[in-house]
Amino acid sequence: MRRHAANWLEVAERVFNFRRDQLSDVQRQQLEAATNELKLRLKEKADVVKLKLSIEKLETVLGKTGGRQYPGNSMTENVEFFLVAAIVILGLRAYFVQPFKIPTNSMWPTYYGMTHELFKEGEEPGLITRAGRLVSKGAINYSAQAAAEGEVLVPVVQFGHSMRIIGSDVPGRTFGVFSTTLREYVFSVGGEFSKITTPVDFDFERVLEEKYVGPGGDLGSFLYQQAAKTGQKLESSVMSMTNGGQRQDVRVYWVPVGQHVNRGDKIVTFDILTGDLLFVDRITYNFFSPKVGQGFVFKTENIDSPEMKDARGAQIRQYYIKRLVGTPGDTLEVKEPVLLRNGQPITGAAAFNRNAHRDGKYPGYNATRELAAGQIVKVAEHNYYAMGDNSPRSKDSRYWGFVPEKDVVGKPLFIYYPLTTRWGPAQ
Repeated sequence: MRRHAANWLEVAERVFNFRRDQLSDVQRQQLEAATNELKLRLKEKADVVKLKLSIEKLETVLGKTGGRQYPGNSMTENVEFFLVAAIVILGLRAYFVQPFKIPTNSMWPTYYGMTHELFKEGEEPGLITRAGRLVSKGAINYSAQAAAEGEVLVPVVQFGHSMRIIGSDVPGRTFGVFSTTLREYVFSVGGEFSKITTPVDFDFERVLEEKYVGPGGDLGSFLYQQAAKTGQKLESSVMSMTNGGQRQDVRVYWVPVGQHVNRGDKIVTFDILTGDLLFVDRITYNFFSPKVGQGFVFKTENIDSPEMKDARGAQIRQYYIKRLVGTPGDTLEVKEPVLLRNGQPITGAAAFNRNAHRDGKYPGYNATRELAAGQIVKVAEHNYYAMGDNSPRSKDSRYWGFVPEKDVVGKPLFIYYPLTTRWGPAQ
């Protein structure tokens, strides 16, 4: 009963603080009198009966003076709870810890972007296994089904002695609710089209590379060789494509990939596993400068480069994650597979050494663009130089230049999903 009384006193205090300028003198006196009486009963350690009578007296006064504060209803309390929770979460996100999803594999294998698991038809996981994979790995199945019988053809554009399969941006929805952009790819079988849509940041070429070429192969070279094998002029057509909001007509060539399917067969079936979800520490870099070797997250809105423009010419405004390799005044050079900082092999992170020795999954540093063979870059004042651990597949400062000091957000703190061996403190 004493705990019950204390709760009522909290309500009374709240009503008084919120409404004292709206209460009449008589109402204020009644509220203060009832409140003081209950406080006195608590101080005297009165018995249950006396406490109950004082509580009922206070409740009666509150019913006349409470306005919107009392009596409350469950809807009001729930709205208030979620509003306060939202304010707290937004405050934490803005100033302390921000959730971040790794979209691409530029930092692989330190951090994983979206990856895939390819299946042979009939070997896909069952319903229960699929549910478990969804919960633990964020795995979602994608497949393309043949609309007719025949040879599988893919649309490509040619670049020298290489060919590239192309896709088109299409509108879609995440979880069936939130608007997003997807990437649509088309297969042709027996004159009929089969389509598959994937997240726009997903590297679908890697799926086809694994399926048709195998480990260590190159899809572009494979398609070029397949085209040469036909010994005849390839069928071509004009496809209307959308990329970055810009629509254009593209002439494509239809190249056979060496797969024959029956109507209803799955041309390709695979799971996309979500990229790493991690928390970013937003507070440390307000007091300490970033150090070489740290992973760091930054905004792209002030990076002035054609590589930071979309197809419409608009500035890309996103959060990127790379590894810091150069601070103001540093000189950088790549002598494959080693990255040199101020003339010496770079140190400060395990990934540097592992790339230098092409250890395990680390591919080594590529000399390209600003850091092409023989090129040396000096980092400007109030700027940083960022590179991905997966150098051959990372568009980083070699392509779009320096990261302004003011746009650095924070450093990776903790990988909280998926529930794999990478779960835990970020490297």
